[in-house]
Amino acid sequence: MKRQNVRTLSLVVCTFTYLLIGAAVFDALESETERKRWEFLSNVKDNLLRKYNISHEDYHMIEIVIIENKPHKAGPQWKFAGAFYFATVVLAMIGYGHSTPVTIGGKAFCMAYAMVGIPLGLVMFQSIGERLNKFASVVIRRAKRYLRCQRTEATEINLMLATGMLSSIIITTGAAVFSKYEGWSYFDSFYYCFVTLTTIGFGDYVALQVSRPSYIPKLI
Repeated sequence: MKRQNVRTLSLVVCTFTYLLIGAAVFDALESETERKRWEFLSNVKDNLLRKYNISHEDYHMIEIVIIENKPHKAGPQWKFAGAFYFATVVLAMIGYGHSTPVTIGGKAFCMAYAMVGIPLGLVMFQSIGERLNKFASVVIRRAKRYLRCQRTEATEINLMLATGMLSSIIITTGAAVFSKYEGWSYFDSFYYCFVTLTTIGFGDYVALQVSRPSYIPKLI
């Protein structure tokens, strides 16, 4: 078997094993809480059905109405401000899932828009990254000269450390801001910033989704 094939097979096995480990850990951490949550919600639902004497169909319709009318801090979701937020999420490949187009025209335009916008965004982020790397290299070289180090060039390890520090500053600062203005705990805000920065975008926490804060101008 060729060396490249062995490498590919090894990566597949390692990745699948990593997935199995992750599934086992998440199962152990989350499944019991999920079971208790569904039991609680089921009891609440049964109590409401008995208390107000409504059918399951009517209850389901109430659920749909409440979910569909959930307010957004930036205003109506598909006015310009909300649409700009959605377009940013698409280009950044975060995909929170907090809002999605429902019309055929909206879905078609979303696909075409993403096909052009995502490569454009990747090129832009790559260019910004190159500029940041160049700036970091200059700062590192000057710092090493100031400290009178024997080797003054910026190594890959130096750049990786600088990137890690910058990412940490962005996440911790963002977490503090979102914790203050969104009313989340600092840990939840940190989790949201990490999920956003890594473009995972689960959508369990999304900014601007409950009521308009003071730092959002009334554009719509």
